[in-house]
Amino acid sequence: MQLRLRTKLTIVMTGLVLLVVAVLSVVFLAQLLEQTLLETDKRASDLAHQVFVQAQHALADAANQGLRPSSDDPDDVHDYVRRAFEINAGLQAQLEAAISSPSVYEVSITDEQGLVLISNDQSLPGKTRPRRPPLSQLVQSGFVHQVKVLRGPSKIFEYDYPFNMASKPFGEVRVVLSTGLLLNEIAPSLKTSGTIVLLALGICTLLAAVVSRATLAPLRDISAQLDRISAGQYDTPSGSLRLFGGSGDELGQVSRKITQVGQQLRGVHEIFSTLRENMNSVMAGLEDGLLLFTRDSRAVMVSPAAEKFLGAPSGEFLGRRVEDIFPEGHPLRAVLHLEGYELSEVAAETELVTAGVARRVGVSVQAIQEGGERIGALVTLRDLDSLESINTQLQVSERLAALGRITAGVAHEVKNPLNSMRLWLENLKESLPADQESGAQQAVNVLDKEIDRLDAVVKRFLDFTRPMDIRLEATQLSQLLPEVLEIAQPQLQKAGIQLAQLLPIDVPEVYVDRALLKQAVLNLVLNAAEAMPNGGHLRLVLSRRGEMAEITVQDTGKGIPPENKQKIFQLFFTTRPGGSGIGLASAFRIVQLHNGSIDFTSEVGRGTTFRIELPLAA
Repeated sequence: MQLRLRTKLTIVMTGLVLLVVAVLSVVFLAQLLEQTLLETDKRASDLAHQVFVQAQHALADAANQGLRPSSDDPDDVHDYVRRAFEINAGLQAQLEAAISSPSVYEVSITDEQGLVLISNDQSLPGKTRPRRPPLSQLVQSGFVHQVKVLRGPSKIFEYDYPFNMASKPFGEVRVVLSTGLLLNEIAPSLKTSGTIVLLALGICTLLAAVVSRATLAPLRDISAQLDRISAGQYDTPSGSLRLFGGSGDELGQVSRKITQVGQQLRGVHEIFSTLRENMNSVMAGLEDGLLLFTRDSRAVMVSPAAEKFLGAPSGEFLGRRVEDIFPEGHPLRAVLHLEGYELSEVAAETELVTAGVARRVGVSVQAIQEGGERIGALVTLRDLDSLESINTQLQVSERLAALGRITAGVAHEVKNPLNSMRLWLENLKESLPADQESGAQQAVNVLDKEIDRLDAVVKRFLDFTRPMDIRLEATQLSQLLPEVLEIAQPQLQKAGIQLAQLLPIDVPEVYVDRALLKQAVLNLVLNAAEAMPNGGHLRLVLSRRGEMAEITVQDTGKGIPPENKQKIFQLFFTTRPGGSGIGLASAFRIVQLHNGSIDFTSEVGRGTTFRIELPLAA
């Protein structure tokens, strides 16, 4: 989980305070233990001395009362001493009072062999008690050892005070102490200290949060300022300037520099936006797919036209490495001679199948260098079939334009003689007898029909070459195309053709002349119906390809032979008996007048597919 800076600062400040408190607590505990143990040692020493003095008084009282040992035998002496201690009420009272002292567990007087002569524990006299660890050992040990002893199971220590008789060692006064009682003695001080520590930590944490909030407040404003710049708002609000304007500290300087950077970025952004718009316009108009790679073979620019070669939107490839764009098994990988992620200069042709469409593709790789050092590479993918189709369409356009100019003149020159011939032929008809079926009458009738036929041809010439009046309007093709099918429905039903249509409504509008475009599409639909006199399937599909709307008319007819593909849009070219050869040429001209393109693919015996592309409405 990512922590906020304020939280981190609060944690750091609290941690520092905790560290200081921990150090002080350890020092306090060490001093407390040292002081407690020294006081305990002194109390044990004082208590042992008091018991020793009272024991001396007991022996003196016994001597005053006429008590003496039976002999100098040690046993008799022990009995005498024990008897003197037992009958002395003051010594008994002193022993009973001793256990009321904190941490004192037992007080006894023993001889040199550890035999208990008298004790506050009535069960001990006459028994031998082993020595316990001396209290001085605990007092003189280190702090860590002292803490371990106090935290562990309760242990027994003793303070020994020598007891002499007639200037000779006789025994000792033993004051036995318990660590459990000692811990109980210092527990109240530890609880008080712990409470103070917790209270101090709570107060310090609260203060750290307040201080960090106040400290980071300018940073929040600077962050908001950077967010505005990131969102494209390069002008700093006046309130932010007033906040930092009068500040001469580091934060004020940072804010002023950020403001300057924002102003510079605004200019750069405007320049970059203009360049990007120009670049996008140029890239959108290119038919070639362009992929620009950096030194480490990452794609930094992919043109929209590359989509038809790569089979996915161009934006998906930005930032990806070349081996990811052309993985193992990709048909272009072998052509690029890709080894690892290095791109070598290449110029080759290959066949690529994308979305079920096979096309010849020209592939070239150009190294980009600066100062003699390679900094990237440009991969160009060119649709050679589309290039040939474009060249064919240009040739057809040039031929139609030239033919239009010629036919316009020829039709004009032919029209006047035809009118004159018709007038003289009418005069000739009137001069011949009406009731005679002579050879002259038959000749006149033949001439009349031929003049009518020639006049119809000239009229078609003039209609095709006459400039069209284009009335563009925003049109939803998903609504216009069903009107075309409605017109062609009788012919389709008569031929037994099954119709399939896919006209999604989410394709944007186009600017077209509705009547002219309906005529162009109707020509394609009727041609498809004539190509399937014995029935078949006709598909009319509307789709979007980048910034173009595509209309597809597909039939399952006899197809177009390869030798006729170059002539299909030529005026008066037809393979159908009785055909005029104007329908496809007219459709070609109408699509061109709408700044669109028309193309087709055909396979003999399997059918033909015509595609019309029209620019979407801006």
